[in-house]
Amino acid sequence: GYRVSLHGNFFGRNHVYITFSEYSPRKHIKLDPPLNIQSNASASKCQIWWSVPWYLAEILQYELQYKEYSMSWEMALNKTLPSSEPHIEIEATELHSGVAYVARVRCKVSENEDTYHSQWSEWSQTTMFQRAGVPKLTEKILNTKTMHFLFIPLSCGILLYLFWNCKLSSRKIVWCFYFKCCFLSSGQKASPASTFPHQLLSFSHSIICTMGILR
Repeated sequence: GYRVSLHGNFFGRNHVYITFSEYSPRKHIKLDPPLNIQSNASASKCQIWWSVPWYLAEILQYELQYKEYSMSWEMALNKTLPSSEPHIEIEATELHSGVAYVARVRCKVSENEDTYHSQWSEWSQTTMFQRAGVPKLTEKILNTKTMHFLFIPLSCGILLYLFWNCKLSSRKIVWCFYFKCCFLSSGQKASPASTFPHQLLSFSHSIICTMGILR
């Protein structure tokens, strides 16, 4: 260890003051702040990482501080990391969607380290991040399979309407329905999803024309 003393001249007389009778520099370290702090936010979490000299990586501990961009640092939240890994994840439940945040980090020698002891470093530079919004369920167009399921009851409904209002014979209705179904199922190369509305309208039009002729 070292002996630290203060020498001064007061009123023409020299004085010596013992500040530390036994001073060990490695017990009074103040480190430089972490470098290159970066962040990456998604809808589920925010990842923040930084870098420190490799020879110190295993003996350091960190404290993260983050806040909404518009707030002061006095309102910030602090997180002490449980390990010496230079990164942390913030869960989405701790962040407001669409709100900008800033974060910074500082370091010191771990309290579990016996050889060295230090105070907290200054805060690092800041990084800004914003939680991505959770995508809303959009209204989806009915797929081809669903449209085919709808085709049968819709066709039956049209046929029943024509039967009760136009008094067509059941044989002619069945023939017309069979003819149109065969036409729709014939080797058409167009996409069912894109041709279905046209086919249905054409089918209805054919039945209505048949109704007019038979009346």
